Amino acid sequence: MKTIFVHHVFFWLRDPNNEQDKKDLIAGLNKIACLPVIRSFHIGQPAATNREVIDTSYSLSWLLIFDNKEDQELYQNDPLHLQFVTTCSHLWKKVVVYDSVDL
Repeated sequence: MKTIFVHHVFFWLRDPNNEQDKKDLIAGLNKIACLPVIRSFHIGQPAATNREVIDTSYSLSWLLIFDNKEDQELYQNDPLHLQFVTTCSHLWKKVVVYDSVDL
C-alpha cells in the first residue's frame, strides 16, 4: 500500500442521541462510498476503549483510502461529495479531518 493517501474524517453530531440523525449521516456516507476514486472506506463509531490518549467524543468516523493525492482531490470536487456536504451538513456541529501520506 505504498503511495496511498489516507483521509480520516471525524463527525460530531448536533444531537448525538438522535438515532435518526446518525442513520441519515451513515446513509449519506454510504451514497458517496461508491465513488470510483475511493480504494476502500470504513464508517465507524468510537470503540469501547478507555485510555488517556483516546478521544471518544466524536459520533462517527469516515476513513477513506485513495491511491494518491490527486484521487483525493477528485473526490473532494465530485458532485456527489459536494451534494453530500450540502444535504448532510445540518446533522453535524463539528468536523475534524486528518490527512496523511506515506513517508
